[in-house]
Amino acid sequence: MKNESKSVVNYDPSSDVLYVVTREGEEEEFIEISPGVNVELDSEGRVIGIEILNASEAFSGIIEPLYRKRQQTR
Repeated sequence: MKNESKSVVNYDPSSDVLYVVTREGEEEEFIEISPGVNVELDSEGRVIGIEILNASEAFSGIIEPLYRKRQQTR
């Protein structure tokens, strides 16, 4: 049986944070892999999410179109 897990991307323009959910789970810890980029891990050390702070700086030019597209699919 295949794992049907899908990644979900969320962007919060008020805090300028881009969050990628890679799997469901509760965050046990996070590791800052680069200034403003955190990887969240569950209790078994599996990646459950990636958080990018100040996302508009990191992805200038693509954040707003992604956010608008996401809003249209809701």
